[in-house]
Amino acid sequence: MILGLDIGGTRVKAAVVSREGEIVTAERIPTPTGFESLQQGVCAMLERLIAQTGFVELGIACKGIINPLTTRVEVLPGSLNYLEGHLLADLVRPALPADASVAADNDARVALAGERAWGAARDRRNALMLTLGTGIGGGILADGRILRGATGVAGHIGHLTIEPDGLPCMCGNLGCLETVFSARALEGEAQAALHRGVETALRAIDGTPPTCADVFECARRGDRVASRILQTAIRKLAAGVAGLVHVFDPEVLIFGGQIVEAGDSLLVPLQSQIAERTRLLLRRDVPVMRSQLSDPSGVIGAAALVMQLNV
Repeated sequence: MILGLDIGGTRVKAAVVSREGEIVTAERIPTPTGFESLQQGVCAMLERLIAQTGFVELGIACKGIINPLTTRVEVLPGSLNYLEGHLLADLVRPALPADASVAADNDARVALAGERAWGAARDRRNALMLTLGTGIGGGILADGRILRGATGVAGHIGHLTIEPDGLPCMCGNLGCLETVFSARALEGEAQAALHRGVETALRAIDGTPPTCADVFECARRGDRVASRILQTAIRKLAAGVAGLVHVFDPEVLIFGGQIVEAGDSLLVPLQSQIAERTRLLLRRDVPVMRSQLSDPSGVIGAAALVMQLNV
């Protein structure tokens, strides 16, 4: 059994994970707003779990660009910016025995490591994973290795350019994939429709701004505006993924993250459109699959890092 730690923007989760990829016991806390408070909260959780198990192997999943050789957080914009420049191994060291091993990587690549160990990429040598949430994360398994690139940036699929003159992205580019398909993008389109005074069921949801889940629900009920927002966004996502399919020739496409909870209303048209765009050259359809891990947080994938999956 191994310890996994997932540092997210809204919560931090630690868990004991079995060698079969199942969570044995877990704890979570709201994500603190500074390094010292984060360290205190994380170390308290880890100390309690270690007291129960005695385990000294730890894998860490975290947003941003992470150097897996040193566990240094190289780039991390947003609410967790205070971690930039820190070693994640130093964050957890006070809670661990001196000889404990620590592995760390970007949360989307960690998710792919988990899928490779226990999920949809098991026994595969080539796979692409996209995590669809507030933004888009990604991981690439190519010829049996998880790609990290020269400086650890490889796999940031959300920053693939879809519209050269599109909206500004937080990464500094224009028209990135996550500016046209992500929870933020879908919610932004819904808000724009309301601002224009368009008649839509989206305006009647509890008097609060529509969420990504609201857009899917209203589309399911036949709302024309919500349906149009989704159709446009899915078409652009499929176009971007089709390009990646031609580049990497994966055996399988794996989708995780909160938006995938929409199920067939997302995955069925996505499968169809990707197939239409790639079948002529590939002469096959690449399966579109949901994440198969038993827990959507990154703790299972973090545990997989400790099993030396291309760390």
